[in-house]
This record gives sequence, C-alpha cells and structure tokens, in this order.
Amino acid sequence: MVSKINMLKTFDKVLGKLLSEFFTRIISPRTNSKNKLDKILIVRPGGIGDAVLLLPAINVLKKIFPSSEIHILAEKRNAGIFKFCPEISKLYLYDDLKTFDLLRLFKNKYDLVIDTEQWHTLSSLIGYLTRAQIRIGFDTNGRSKLFTKVVDYSQDDYEAQSFLNLVSQVTDKKEVFDAEKKFISLIHENETLIDKLEELKSGFKFIVGLFYGATVKERMWGVLNFADLANKLIDNNIGVVLLGGKSDLGELNHFKKEINTNTNFIDFVGKTSLGETANIISKADLFISCDSGLMHIAYGLGVKTLSLFGAGIQEKWGPKSKNNFIINKNLFCSPCTKFGYTPRCPYGVKCLSEISVEEVYEKAVEVLGF
Repeated sequence: MVSKINMLKTFDKVLGKLLSEFFTRIISPRTNSKNKLDKILIVRPGGIGDAVLLLPAINVLKKIFPSSEIHILAEKRNAGIFKFCPEISKLYLYDDLKTFDLLRLFKNKYDLVIDTEQWHTLSSLIGYLTRAQIRIGFDTNGRSKLFTKVVDYSQDDYEAQSFLNLVSQVTDKKEVFDAEKKFISLIHENETLIDKLEELKSGFKFIVGLFYGATVKERMWGVLNFADLANKLIDNNIGVVLLGGKSDLGELNHFKKEINTNTNFIDFVGKTSLGETANIISKADLFISCDSGLMHIAYGLGVKTLSLFGAGIQEKWGPKSKNNFIINKNLFCSPCTKFGYTPRCPYGVKCLSEISVEEVYEKAVEVLGF
C-alpha cells in the first residue's frame, strides 16, 4: 500500500504540472445554461483522516442542494469512510484499475467539481478534464489555473474547516465547523462483535479503545508503550479493546508479549471492517491513539479521545471539542509534517518518546473521572 502511494506521489510530482499545462491548452470547460447543480463531484484522495473530516462539508452541501447528486472520487484506502455518508450517490475509485472507475466517471456531466486535495496536481487535473463549469480547489502548488474559484489554504485552520471553506464558495456564505456536533452516522455490520464488547464491558467500570498504529514511524508512540499502558489500565479495572487494520498485524505479537499473562483484553486487530471498527469505537468510554484516522473517527462519533501529537500539526488535525484531549510536548522541531509529508526524524522522534506511559495513564484516568 505504502509503495503504491509513494509511486502515485512521485508520478504526480514528475508529470502532474506538465500534464496540466498540456490539457489546459487543448480542452475547454463546457458551459452550463441551466444554472442548476444536478451533479456534483468531490475529489478526495489520501488517507482516512482527510476523508473523515470531509464529512461535515458533504453534509452541508447536501442540505443546501438537496436535489443534487453527490459523487465521490476517492482511493481504496479511504473509500470505506464514505459508507458513513448517506448523502453520497456514487463512489468512484481512481486507483481501481480492474473496474476502470476513473473512465466511467468521465461519462457523467458534472456541474460542479470540488477538489479537496491540498497539494498534489493530478486530482485538480481530473476535475478540469470533467469540463465542469464550476471547479473549486485550494490555491496551492500552482494549481489555481485548473479552477474557476480558489481558496487560500492555511496550516493553522482545522482541516474540517478548510474543507468547509471550499463549500462556502458555492453556498455564498461562511460555513463554520461545529466542534461539538457528531458528524458520523453508524453502520451496524456485525452484532456478534458488539455483543463480545458488551460482555467485556460488564466486567469493567470503563472500556478504553487503543490503536498503536500510524502511517509513518515518526508518528508512532511505540507498541511497547501501548502494551504497558494496557497493563496499567486493566490492573485498575479499566477494560481494553485493541483495534487496527491488517497492516498493524506485524506489531501485534510484540504487544501480546508485553501483556501480563492474566490480562483480559479483546484483540480486534485485522479482524474488522472499517464500519465494524467504528461500531466498536462508539462503545468505548475513551479512545487513545497517536494522530491517526481512527482518532478522527472516534471524534466524529462523539467519543472522548486522548491523542498523542508530535510530528503532526495539532491546530490542523487535533480534535476540537471539549471531550477531546491532547498530549503534545511542543518541542522546537515539531510539528514537522507539511502537506501530508513527514520527514525522517534526526532526533529519535523525541516529540513522542518523551511522553511517558505514566503521563498518558494519569491523563486517561482524569478524563474518565475514575
């Protein structure tokens, strides 16, 4: 998965601007005489976190234009998020070569395209090639010529608000993110898993969900730290549910080796779909992770979160409601991530390694009111 993502980014960097220059010379947008938005395309490449924080903007768009069809162009890795959004009529995957989704998309005549990509060029080129009369995107990386309306992109704005700024260009009013409002609707897929969780919950005062994974090592607190934290929680009558995808299975044995032999916890790593994972998170009293897609899901569900930040920009990605808490050492070198790229750390990821297990445990107990 990571190699494919890197390949796409390299292709974009090498050929994105050249292809944009070529196609803008030979293709012109169509005109829209009906002044209606029958079909809207939203382009959202990237990971789970961006997709989750796009949901409030989609909800606003559908509320203001209830008769419009909203289509999404996404990637395989974030497509599952859009199952939480009943406002979406069709979902296309630009990296699904077996179904030729990208080619099928161009058969639609879109009246509006909103490109939510923050930096790379190919997504904005796809929007241009639809020939939609209205095309909205961020004014970054020389992409403005591919849009009819551009929006400034700030690293200081919460990402959900940045996406709403795009929508504001078509609603003609300032759309503001409500930090205290849930924005994810649950999909119930596997009641057996939920029953298993409820059984665990009956034996503990609280249940805490843990996720030790991250897309890059510079955002990882460490699986052994999470194992020590799990021991502390369970020793103090707080149940633990471990979550993660198949890509997190490689670290699972390290976690289990550090867990006390008499410790009772539920391991869901690699065993659940994204919808099932969301259902499990919704039952937790607290969710603890680093800056991750599952953290954003927990926030969207209204679950209390405790997140560990270092490389990531807290203002842009840290959950905002009063039930969300962040530990951040705010070292001189952090945050270092920009436009989705986190450089290799020359300091041994001190921004996270300096966060102690005891510190996270004490904060968790405080949040739970234990």
